[in-house]
Parts: sequence; C-alpha cells; structure tokens
Amino acid sequence: MKNSEKQLTGRGLIVGILGLVVITASSMYVALRLGALPWPTVFVTVLSMAVLGRFKNSTLQEINVTHTIMSAGAMVAGGLAFTIPGIWMINPDAEVNVLSLIIMAVCGALLGTLFSAIYRKTLIEKLHLVYPIGNAAYKTLTTGLSKGKESVKLFVSMGFSIIFTTIRDVFGWIPSVITIFGGATNISPITMWVSPMALSIGAIIDKVSAFLWLGGCLFAYFVFIPLGINMGIFPDYVTADLARQNLGLGIMIGTGVGVLVRTFIAFAKDRKNSTEKNRVSRQTVLLSAFVLVFAAVLMAIGTEMNLWQAVLAVAGVCIATLLSGILTGQSGVNPMEVFGILILLLSQLVFKSSVTVLFLTAGIVAVACGLSGDVMNDLKSGHQLKTDPKQQLLGEGIGGVIGAVISVVVLLVMKKSFGAFGTAALPAPQAAAVASMASGLGNSPAFFIGIAIGAVLIICGIAGATLGLGIYLGPMISLTVGFGAVVSGLLKKFTKTTDNDLNLVSSGLLGGEGISGVVIAIIQMLS
Repeated sequence: MKNSEKQLTGRGLIVGILGLVVITASSMYVALRLGALPWPTVFVTVLSMAVLGRFKNSTLQEINVTHTIMSAGAMVAGGLAFTIPGIWMINPDAEVNVLSLIIMAVCGALLGTLFSAIYRKTLIEKLHLVYPIGNAAYKTLTTGLSKGKESVKLFVSMGFSIIFTTIRDVFGWIPSVITIFGGATNISPITMWVSPMALSIGAIIDKVSAFLWLGGCLFAYFVFIPLGINMGIFPDYVTADLARQNLGLGIMIGTGVGVLVRTFIAFAKDRKNSTEKNRVSRQTVLLSAFVLVFAAVLMAIGTEMNLWQAVLAVAGVCIATLLSGILTGQSGVNPMEVFGILILLLSQLVFKSSVTVLFLTAGIVAVACGLSGDVMNDLKSGHQLKTDPKQQLLGEGIGGVIGAVISVVVLLVMKKSFGAFGTAALPAPQAAAVASMASGLGNSPAFFIGIAIGAVLIICGIAGATLGLGIYLGPMISLTVGFGAVVSGLLKKFTKTTDNDLNLVSSGLLGGEGISGVVIAIIQMLS
C-alpha cells in the first residue's frame, strides 16, 4: 500500500483521540496553573512514533497525521484557558451556559481548521516561514528511525534538555528566571528566562526576526518607557507600560492587516483562467463561505451573542488567524489571547457588548488562533514529509472539535474543584490580562501609531510582527531568544558548526523541554 493511502487511518485515529484526551486535559491544567502551554508538538510526535512505529506497515505520514490530532486538542485548551476564566474573575458568581461554551469552542475549532487550510500554502510554501517547533518535530521523526551521527546529536541534546528542565521545574535546583538588571529610575528590573526551548528558538528562526524581536524589547524598556516619562508624555510608569503594550499590539495588528492585503492581491494576480482551476476555486470559496456562515449562525442561535456580534467575531478570526500563523512561523510564539483581546475590544466599541459576549468573542478568536497558529507547526512538518494536507487538515478538525468538548468539561471541573480563578491555585494570568482589558485599550494613540508602524514596515518589505512581539512580551523570553540568536551566529562564524548541526541540536533542546513539560503536567494533574 502506498504512503498516500495510509495517512489518516483507523488505528491512527484511535491513538490520536486517546492521546488527545490526556494532552488536552494536561494542557488545560498547566495553562490555568502556570499561564503557559507545555508545547506538546514534539511530545505527541514521539508518542505517535512510539505507538504506531510498532506496526510494520506504518509510515511517517500516518504518524504525522496522528500527532496533528493530538496537538489540535491541546491548542483548543490553551485558547479557552487563556480567555474564558476572566468571566469569573470579573464576577465570581457569573452564570455561564455550558452549551454556549461548547458551541463557542467547537466553532473556534472549525474556523481555526478552515483558516489553517486557507493560509497553509501562503505561510508554509510561499513565505517559507520557519515554524521552529514544527521543524523540531520533523527532525525528530526523520532522525528517530536512523542510527547515525544526526540521531545522536538530536537525542543527546533532547535528553540533556529533559534532565535540565526536570531539575529546574521539579527539584528547583536551577532557577527558572534570573535577574540581569536590578532596575533604575523609570526602568523596571530586567529578567531572563532560563529555558533551552527559548534559546533554541533564537537559534532556529530567521536572524532578522530574532533581532527585531530583541530590538523591540530593548527599545520598549530602555528607550520608550524612560524617555516618555522623562519628557512628560507619561505621568508615571504604569501609564507608560500600558502604552508600551498597546504600541506592541498595534504593530502586530498592522503587520497582519498588511500581509492580509498583500495576500489577497497576490491571489488575484496569480489566479489562472483554466476551467478546472476555476472549478476548484469555486468549490473552495463555497465551502469556506458555508463554514463561516454556519459558525456565525450557530453562535447567534446557541450563545448569548446576537447575529451581528457573531459576524464580527467570525470576521475578526479571519485577520487574527493570519497574524497568529505569521508570528508562530517567525518566532515560535503564539500570543493567542492578544488576538482575542483585540476582537473583544472591537466588539465592545461597536456593540457595547455584555461581559459574557466579550469573553465568548475572545474565546472563539483565541481557540481559532491556537489551531491556525500552533497546529501550523504540524502542517509544516507535514509539508516536509509530503503528507497529504487534506488528510492532515481533516485530522486537525477532528482533534479540534473533540478537544473543544473535552476542554470545556475540564475547565468547568477545575472551576468546581478549586472554587475560583485568579487565585494562587489557579492564577490563569492570561485570562486575568483579558479581564483587565475588557474595559478598553487604555492608550488608543499608542495602539493606532503601532498599526501605522506595522503597515509602513510591510510596505518597506519588512514583516515587523516580531518587533511588536518584543515590545509587547517584555524581556524575560525576548532576551533568551536574542541570546540564542547571538550564540548561534558566533558558533557559525568562529567554529565549524553548520546550519544542520544547529538545527539538530536546537530541535533536541526545544523538543526536550516540551516533552518534560507535558510529562510534568500530567503527573501534577493526576496527583
């Protein structure tokens, strides 16, 4: 049987769904407890390879589709955990319809899968974005079956990363964050994340993106905030820091809008006039239109949203998922809750929506961005493995929809078990940020200036999304990523280290932290 015939298989579907249940539940737990996802892509790759590799007639493509199913559930969990708990942070006694949450999550999964299909070719095949975590999954799959030097480099570095992060996170013998600058007048203390994963992302991604990311962080904390306060533009640090966040958010949004416009222009220019291609194009347009209309109508009927609020949420997903895919491809980071905040604010501005509607809006956007951003890593490895994209996208949709239901159940079970969100037990920091933004942007001029900067950068041929990411995220991860980029550059310049060597070692370091994160999360959840 040919590889093309053995990708989305019955046994792969069973393994994928069973793995999805565990990964989705553990991802929800970690997202609420620690405010982070355990990046399960490499873990589910290894898990799928370990199970399906026992069958003599299994293929890399079958394994690829199977781990895509598992990844999809985890990303839905992240989208929900990063947004929905904010409802109860604002009003601990809020009554939220369970069916509304399930409908919202399922619609987000469907839309995320749709826009994965729409943007996949542009982001992966035309723009050739790196998707460092997807690249690590590909390296793990292709070298996992060999016994040469490449396999040794990958798995030794992966083993080191697993040991390092276990010592750091379980035993606490290594600090997870170090302070490299104690702070000064109008400059907050600067910390750095001790993370093999962040270090390896800096080594893998495009160096222009890495240094834009680092430059954005340094500009924000050493120029924008102190200079703005000293010049009297901002009365205090809190106001300046809010402007910083809005500026970074605006640059990311401006970049996304610019890329979206360029994509549609390129599509119009490249469209062929042959009857067959037009027929396929019409089928794609009709299917896409059906999913969009179905999602909007279902949200309007089954949740607290009215039709126009649902239409706005669905339209917002269109732009947010593209930007999510770009940022994940360039940096390996997918701030899905940020895009949820953006469309939440738009809904508030246009409709003066209720708190529940605002969070449903943020939730559907974040879930869709989780799938179209992070699961694009699986599609990247699929492209490298020559997996049939249709079968892989079908697997993503199945995993996303099942994961949506599981995620809602786990979220509500955890709320009942722990009593509340925003506490020491379940801090849910991203959802807290969404809750704090539910009252408005805070600094509209900075936001719109950021949009203008992002648009200008795109016109100049610079995809500046990582610049905005560095301004928005702050120094903790940005400095580690920048350090990784510098170290990899020095190694290539002054040693015999090749791009392939860096790729293999970085993939191992990245995958090792992802694997240990998932395992630790599962153990903590069960205990």
